[in-house]
Amino acid sequence: MPNQLSSSSTLKAQLVLDTQSILGEGAIWNYADQKLYWVDIDQHLLHQLNPLNNLHQTTYLPKKITTVVPTINGELLVALEDGVYSYNKSTSELQLRHVNPENNLTGNRFNDGKCDPAGRFWVGTMGKERSAALYCMNADYILQTMQTGITNSNGILWSLDQKTMYYIDTPTCKVSAYDFDNNTGQLSNPRSVITIPINMGRPDGATIDSEGMIWIAMWGGYCVTRWNPKTGELLSKIEVPSKNITSCAFGGEKLDTLYITSAKGQISDSDLSDYPNSGGLFAVKPGINGIKSNFFAG
Repeated sequence: MPNQLSSSSTLKAQLVLDTQSILGEGAIWNYADQKLYWVDIDQHLLHQLNPLNNLHQTTYLPKKITTVVPTINGELLVALEDGVYSYNKSTSELQLRHVNPENNLTGNRFNDGKCDPAGRFWVGTMGKERSAALYCMNADYILQTMQTGITNSNGILWSLDQKTMYYIDTPTCKVSAYDFDNNTGQLSNPRSVITIPINMGRPDGATIDSEGMIWIAMWGGYCVTRWNPKTGELLSKIEVPSKNITSCAFGGEKLDTLYITSAKGQISDSDLSDYPNSGGLFAVKPGINGIKSNFFAG
């Protein structure tokens, strides 16, 4: 296995679970319990997988679940469409921590979310054009508006030195970067660092590897792409046998497996016929390791 993929190399992801997710999303590796978590937004499902014994469990929740992150106390924090909740893994009990500030806007809901290195929870919304926003929740469950004028919030991640936050508003086909103060959580100096050609699909969820390169799931692109945020250069591509690729996360004991979620919704019957495992969970070992995910500090 090569240490680094070249720009001309293309690997192919393999099916792990044929979940037939309508809208699989939000993959994250919990290094504390060595499990992968992800969601199916439209079917209200929280998924978890233990790769050591291939135990796959699903939990149905009362509302659409859009993202999940581990907490330092061993539980989970989840964003449902209408608010952020603590989730007790033993009892499946949900405790509301903050309502969605956009519950008065028809069609708006929470979407992707991740924690920063200090343990704050960043979660964005999606809705009508430029009606959504990006929020940050601190350990006391206080929610602060960080960015407005968003359409479809996705792909929140931080550089290895914790000085830059990367962010995707999917319809822009760009990755934005902000100077990031890990002590305060404040953002400054917004700029575009990656521009994705429209014929490659649209950028959805993203993750970062141990070399500081960004991996982006491509909605409508049948692939995950790897980019250099310093130069904006496309480095490599992972082919996935599903059209709408939604998120990716490094997992496994050595963080050397890239797990990839997909969606079977919003694709044609002919595409479903050609790619019958659309909506499944896929994986590949790209020869590059990820980094540990950040946990919520609340």
